Amino acid sequence: MLNDSCHNKSQIDPSHTPVPSAIMFAAGIFGNGLALVILELRRRRQAKKDGQKHSALFHILITALVVTDLTGTCLASPIVLVAYAYNTTLIWFEPIVCQYFGFTMTFFSLITLSLLFTTALDRCFALGYPYLYSRHVTKKWAYIIIPLLFVFSTLFCLLPFFKFGSYVQYCPGTWCFIDMNPVEPEHRAYANLYATIMLVLVLTIVVCNGFVVKQLFRMYQRRKRQGSIVTLAKRSNSHRKLVSMAEEVEHLILIFFMTIIFVICTLPLVVRVYMNSLGDNKESHILDLTALRFISINSIIDPWVFILLSPSVVHFFLFSVCRDCSNESRPAALFHHKEI
Repeated sequence: MLNDSCHNKSQIDPSHTPVPSAIMFAAGIFGNGLALVILELRRRRQAKKDGQKHSALFHILITALVVTDLTGTCLASPIVLVAYAYNTTLIWFEPIVCQYFGFTMTFFSLITLSLLFTTALDRCFALGYPYLYSRHVTKKWAYIIIPLLFVFSTLFCLLPFFKFGSYVQYCPGTWCFIDMNPVEPEHRAYANLYATIMLVLVLTIVVCNGFVVKQLFRMYQRRKRQGSIVTLAKRSNSHRKLVSMAEEVEHLILIFFMTIIFVICTLPLVVRVYMNSLGDNKESHILDLTALRFISINSIIDPWVFILLSPSVVHFFLFSVCRDCSNESRPAALFHHKEI
């Protein structure tokens, strides 16, 4: 457990300034807001193209992820700025403020990773079992799964209010989170359970992405065996398959990079909790604070990853690669056609 000076500190360390927190807050609001605008424009463009007014399951899950990041930023960051403005730590405002901030940090880190897990699982089943997916999986599943994830995350993060786990203040006094190095066995069990859930979600997402890569490679191999030159009657169907594969690659790239961000932001916290459980209970304020900072910047980086990997950017690279591959295969195909 951290020392009492960190748990009960009344004033913020003068060496810390609110500038980084303000920048992170502004970047989170602007990035998530811009990501929502891009999502809505993409939805309207796709609806106009396909003649459908309803969103696909993948689009609903990604939108829920961005909205969740935006909500977490709005609910947590202003409290830090107010604490800096009054030069008063969270615990000295009111103990409930620290409890609220700890709940918010824990809840939004868990729910965002759960939503990314659901998104990766959606792509995994869509490519691995397309027949069953097209028949049984619809956007209605999103309206069932998303509330269930929120309920589970809420109940899990409420456990410290019932003495299973605890939320404590971290230096410089603007952070509250689950106690990562508790003495009480029930609090230690809760911290380990939280870290284990996060680790299992990350590993499962990585496995799902690996499976999707394998399925996309098989799709590419099948298309390659069919030949680069098709008859006029088959050309339209071939184009649809190419577009479908490009869309799946676009989804994979987005999930892949989001997964990398989650791994980078989550593993320091997971490792820190396990080290505290297996170690000699010595405090390390710097390491704990570093882990907290990593987990907090995830909701800031996520929307910018989405923005940078918007369809216009991804399509540019995909069609550049496809065009190069097509140019390389065309001479060989024409030579074979002349022989016939």
